[in-house]
Amino acid sequence: MITRQDIKYYSALLHKKYRQQEKKFIVEGHKLITEAIESGAAPEVILTTAAFYEEQPDYFGSLKEFRIERIQAAELRKLTDTKTPQEVIAVFPFNKRSLTPAKINNPILVYLDNISDPGNTGTILRNCDWFGIKDILISEGSVELFNPKVVRSSMGSIFHLNIYEDVKIRQLGELKENGYYIICSDILGENVFDFLLTEKNLVVFSNEAHGPSNDIRELSNHFVSIPKKGEAESLNVASASAVILSHLTR
Repeated sequence: MITRQDIKYYSALLHKKYRQQEKKFIVEGHKLITEAIESGAAPEVILTTAAFYEEQPDYFGSLKEFRIERIQAAELRKLTDTKTPQEVIAVFPFNKRSLTPAKINNPILVYLDNISDPGNTGTILRNCDWFGIKDILISEGSVELFNPKVVRSSMGSIFHLNIYEDVKIRQLGELKENGYYIICSDILGENVFDFLLTEKNLVVFSNEAHGPSNDIRELSNHFVSIPKKGEAESLNVASASAVILSHLTR
């Protein structure tokens, strides 16, 4: 049985401070919950309305090994940050991955440099998943991985990737020493379609308002951009990532 105190506890997970303290996060919607479970994650609890539980017997039947609790719709709304929440959420534990540069050996890595918008972050993760890039590094100044908007906009890709948070510049330096060629996306860079991959590549996408950080500028080997043909001032960083990754993984 779920108590008022439980609802208060789980609703606190909408805030970064408590997610980090409790090492838990909320996943909203049956599709994302299924993605998480199929990727090997086990929910602490699944919370749903009585109406949705009755409407989806097959779905909840497939989850019978997990704890499922029915709550009021008003209580469920306290557990989401959306205006029209879906009728089921789950609470999952997480463990942060620790990056050991010497153990990374995939031909393409992606690094997010101070990207603060959760929608952009989630979409970039989805793009990486689409193009088969498994190792994603996120800077200390970027949005938190388990922010609900990041989780939703990743459309489940967050559960398919090896994602390392709070990656420090010195760790990127170690990757560079280990043979990674650092390619930084920048509006003033050279035409990405003229660029040929090296054996080991680390692709950087930066905050679109401020551009690459000074540390990244100093560390990068090469700067690339997407040629402009129209009148738009700039390209959204998530959209740019799709174009660049499509070229680099072709």
